[in-house]
Amino acid sequence: MEIKDIIAEQYGIPKFPEKTPEAMAFVPFQPYNAPIFSANQGLESGTMFPSLDKPFYGGKCGGSFD
Repeated sequence: MEIKDIIAEQYGIPKFPEKTPEAMAFVPFQPYNAPIFSANQGLESGTMFPSLDKPFYGGKCGGSFD
C-alpha cells in the first residue's frame, strides 16, 4: 500500500490525482533585527514580517479569471 493510500484511509484525506505536480516552499531567513508588524497587523496578515506578507489576489495578478 502506498503512503497516499494510507493517508487517505487513516485521515479521510482524498487521494491526489495521479499527475499531481511537485512543489517546493521557500521561506527566506529573517535577520535578527528585521522589521516587524504590530501584533494586530501581524495577526491580520498571517505573518509578523512585512517581507513575507504576500497576499493572494487570484486572477488579478495577470490571470484571466476577472
